[in-house]
Amino acid sequence: MEQAQARPNAAGETTRLDQLAGWVGEGVVSAFSLIGNVIIFIWNMTVEIPKFFKDSRATVEQMAKIGITSLPLVFLTSIFTGAVTAYQAAYQFSDYIPLTYLGTAVGKSIMLSLGPVLTALVVAGRVGAAMAAEIGTMRVTEQIDAMECLSLNPFRYLFMPRFVASLVMLPVLVIFSSFVGIMGALIVAAGFFDLDSKIFFSGVKLFFSLKDVFIGMFKAFIFGGIIATIGCYYGYFTSGGAVGVGESTKKSVVASSVLILIGCYLVDGVFL
Repeated sequence: MEQAQARPNAAGETTRLDQLAGWVGEGVVSAFSLIGNVIIFIWNMTVEIPKFFKDSRATVEQMAKIGITSLPLVFLTSIFTGAVTAYQAAYQFSDYIPLTYLGTAVGKSIMLSLGPVLTALVVAGRVGAAMAAEIGTMRVTEQIDAMECLSLNPFRYLFMPRFVASLVMLPVLVIFSSFVGIMGALIVAAGFFDLDSKIFFSGVKLFFSLKDVFIGMFKAFIFGGIIATIGCYYGYFTSGGAVGVGESTKKSVVASSVLILIGCYLVDGVFL
């Protein structure tokens, strides 16, 4: 009797293990398939970049959309990022480290990580979602199919301008964000901790290194490519009407945000 009862349990455990192995296998295959499709998508956009010099109007329009229209939101985010960073640094310094080093901590933090990462997350939520929604709408309304029927390459006329504009404008936005963030930290340092502006900026310059700036700009360049690629990719493969557009927009923001954080970690691991 005991053996008879054990057999069904063993069979049930084997079935569950088979199901688990199947789910894991499907997940691995889907992940590698997605990575391969994204790499091919990036390649198709990259080979169209030389044609940018023949007609740059679409790219300039996208640069204005990505850069200029994002400035108010980036300004608001950056100034409070700098203010909070200064508060946190001053709290951690209390009774241990002189506040003369407050500028050093704020400058390093904002230029290396906070400026690029928070700016990229804001742009991903605003611009990346807009790219996915716009291109997804064109896909479900068959506008992209019409372009392809007319022998118009969507990678040249839709995706490449957005890709190049993101690569160019993200570093510009990060420069603006870092400056505004440091100014926000200065306001807190001078207004709430009675720290002279000369002492604050001497702290910023104390351990300043061009390497920090280059790393921050490199991160911004990578993040710009991630935002444009993911937004265009999910928009291009949208299906299912209005519901599909919403799903593509959601997936674009989530995937871009996760990849930005992973990219930040990898760049820091390589260069720091």
